[in-house]
Amino acid sequence: MEEVLFKSETRLDRAAIADHLRAVADKLESGEPVSLSAGSESVTLDVPARPTFEVKAERETGSGAPELSIEFELEWDEGQEGGEESGEFSVE
Repeated sequence: MEEVLFKSETRLDRAAIADHLRAVADKLESGEPVSLSAGSESVTLDVPARPTFEVKAERETGSGAPELSIEFELEWDEGQEGGEESGEFSVE
């Protein structure tokens, strides 16, 4: 079962998206909790030192034009620190 704690979907320019990603990256690097907010919704999460980092590029096809996406996801078991390392990842 999945419980959505926070969701926001907004069309932004690339520079604004980069600012949001940079803010999350700064929190991750410093070990501070990551707080997300939009309107009256908000959530703060303490990301462990070694969460699982999932990156996915997708093409969705259906009735309209194909939709492309890049998804970045951090996963960890609630209350658990650490995680297994599984190969080297890079962005070029």
